[in-house]
Amino acid sequence: MPELSRGAVLWNGLRAYGLIVAMWTRSTMAYRASFAMMAFGNFAATAFDFVAILMMFSHIESLGGFSLSEVAFLYGTAGTAFGLAELVLGSMNRLGGRVRDGTLDTLLVRPVPVLAQVAADKFALRRLGRVLQGLLVLGYGLATLDLDWTVARVLLLPTMIVSGAAIFCAVFVVGGAFQFWAQDASEVQNAFTYGGNTLLQYPPSVFGRELVRGVTFVVPLAFANWIPALYIMGREVPLGLPQEVAFLPPVVAAVCCALAGLVWRTGLRAYRSTGS
Repeated sequence: MPELSRGAVLWNGLRAYGLIVAMWTRSTMAYRASFAMMAFGNFAATAFDFVAILMMFSHIESLGGFSLSEVAFLYGTAGTAFGLAELVLGSMNRLGGRVRDGTLDTLLVRPVPVLAQVAADKFALRRLGRVLQGLLVLGYGLATLDLDWTVARVLLLPTMIVSGAAIFCAVFVVGGAFQFWAQDASEVQNAFTYGGNTLLQYPPSVFGRELVRGVTFVVPLAFANWIPALYIMGREVPLGLPQEVAFLPPVVAAVCCALAGLVWRTGLRAYRSTGS
């Protein structure tokens, strides 16, 4: 058979992902009351993070020089971007278990891209609760902040959320690819995904300079939130970078996704079955 073009492979992968997601969604909605309770539970569990911030601000007026409204803006943008990425690719942390017990072999023999199957495996619609919670906190931040809205800032807000979601998706894929070698180290992956989300919820001024450098130039999570968010709030960009870097999230997201695809293909080629 003729080799498919890269565009055709991508389209087939997206189509397969959509079909698998639709299957799991129909399964979930067969028990609507259960779905509603699980979605609310997800919403409530993630809301406790912001409750902790509210309790903190009941004793202080600012955190690292940032007001509650500014921290809410950071929290909301990071939470929404990460929530979207988790909704789409949150099942990647299951890959380590499949590699370890050999069930990944069943995915390899199907005429569907492995990444699409792993990403859509047991798709959890309840994760919409995290997205909703992030949007509500973001709405509070926007309502209470006195921002100088320009056309650039208005366009940058949705761009940074979509780009941030893409950056987190790339981290999910790289973390999943790491499991081909580590075989079951999902906590290492979670340190960069869930841990990265928690990190971005707080101002960069409360962290050490070396850590800020690391999430800017090594694992560029700062482009998912800190750098564009600080520009929108009219604050200086971290590390003395020029203000223009605030418009780079789409470029950084594209590079991260390309590198994630390369790492995934390398990891998949390195996979060795359990032989069972």
